[in-house]
Formats: sequence, structure tokens, C-alpha cells
Amino acid sequence: MSSRLAQCVGVDISKDTLDVHLHPDGASRRFANDLKGFKSLIGWLGGFQVVRIVFEPTGAYHHGFERRMGEAGFALAKVNPRQARRFAEAIGRHAKTDAVDAAMLARFGALIEPPARPIISQALDQMKELHVARRALVRDRVAATNRAHTRRSPLLKRQAAERLAQIERQIVAIDAALRQALAAEPDLKARFDILVSIPGLGETSALAILIEMPELGQIEHRCVASLAGLAPIARDSGKHTGKRFIRGGRAALRQALYMPALVAVRFNADLKAKYQALTAAGKPPKVALTAVMRKLLILANALLRDARTWTPKLA
Repeated sequence: MSSRLAQCVGVDISKDTLDVHLHPDGASRRFANDLKGFKSLIGWLGGFQVVRIVFEPTGAYHHGFERRMGEAGFALAKVNPRQARRFAEAIGRHAKTDAVDAAMLARFGALIEPPARPIISQALDQMKELHVARRALVRDRVAATNRAHTRRSPLLKRQAAERLAQIERQIVAIDAALRQALAAEPDLKARFDILVSIPGLGETSALAILIEMPELGQIEHRCVASLAGLAPIARDSGKHTGKRFIRGGRAALRQALYMPALVAVRFNADLKAKYQALTAAGKPPKVALTAVMRKLLILANALLRDARTWTPKLA
């Protein structure tokens, strides 16, 4: 095939290597997963018309590759591994090797055309790493607190108290680092100020929203709900009308919105009225709260789009 044809590039990423496959050209190569390998890969792809590079997130191993390819100007599509595996099964590819996965990802990119998204800034990337670590510490704090309640030995009680104190110190240190990083980025700080102006959204929740959905303010409202996994999914067939439910999306973002939604139904007049109307219509409280979470995110999207802070509606 001619290199002038538009190519989708599939990349299977492991700790040490990058298996690369081009579709429809069919060419395959392996590169080292390091700066030298990235440079060689960029040079090789320079001879082709690349539409998008498709890859799966692989823990810590894809970050360097993603940033370097994005900085080189390639369109990147990071796909859910479960979605990619189901595609492979649908086309009859049951074997699983690095080379096979790279070819499958290239074909997936050509047929499904997953959307390409720009890489986030270096500052936001560092803040996301801190935020992920903070979430892990919060889970550790809950587990350590639960264990402390069951300890009977004085030694174990003392160790549990020390562990809790250590976790608290680490959370405080991460919060300080997040504030420092935010203060160093005027654009992010301006977006943060808009978010915390919304009743119910505190500093922690606003930071989580900024980090987990950096494209907020630049996309349509219906896309916001879908990306967050807050859009009801229909289950209808024939005369049967199934129960709507939510699934998928960014779980960490939904978790960050849960407590603000609880606060909003008490102190935000508009969202309180929305919640009361839904519960009065017979909707379960959790369904009504999910709707409030969706409205809260759509409100944040609108304010960020217009670059304005929240103001109460005049009676």
C-alpha cells in the first residue's frame, strides 16, 4: 500500500516496548518505551499520513509515550481496554499477543474512529497524579479508621493511631502541593474560582472537577453528562420500556460530585427545587440526586464556557 494513504496507528504499550501497527498499510515495528524509542517512532511515522494513534492506558507505562506523541502533533485516541477487547472478540481475534493487540487497535481506529483528544498540560498532569494519590489516601484513612475500632491490643491501637496521623499528614501535604500548583497556573486558577462560586462546591470538589474533566466549558451539555456517566441510558425493545440507568463514564468525577449535590439540594435554591420536584413526582431520592449531579455539572460547564462566576437569580 502507498504511504500516501491515511493510516491509523495501533500501539500496544508494555513496560519496555511499544508494538506498532499501521492500518491499512500493514507495516509493523517494535520500539523501546523510552525517549530514544519515541524519537525513532516519530521519525518512522513521518513517512506516513497518520490520522490517529490508538492505544490503551497501561498504568504508568503510557504517560511518557502519550505526552511525547501529543507534543509531536499526532492525534491521540486513548480507548477503554474492555471496549478494545470486545471489538477483538467481535472480529474473531481471540489470540492475544502484543503484535496482535497493536494490529487490532489499528483496525479499531480505522473502523470505529474513536475521538482524538488533546493531551492535558504538564501542570494539570502533575496535579492529576497528586489527586489520584489523595484519593488512595482517603480510602486508606477509611480502612485504617475501621480497623482502629476493632483493635484490642494496646500496641495495635497505638500503631493504628500512628498510621492515621501519618495519613492525615500526607493528605495535608498533597493539598498544599495542589494549591501551590494551582496558584502557579493563572488560567486554571480562574477556572477554579468560577467553580467554587457555585453553592455546594468546595475546594476539594472543584479541584477534582478541573482535574477529572479538563475539557469542561468547551463541550456541549449533553456530552458533559455522557462523559461523566450521568446521562440516563434507555433499555427499550418493542412495546417494553425498560428502566433507565446510568453506567460508564468517569467514576472519580461522579464521586467528586456526590457530596456537593447533597449540599446543593439544601443551599442552592434552583437545584433544591429540581430535587423536590423529582421526589414529588415519585422519583427515588438517589435518582433525583443523580439528576442534581447532572445539573450541577452542566451549570459548571455553562459558567466556564461564559467565563463568569455564579450569581443567584433575582426573584
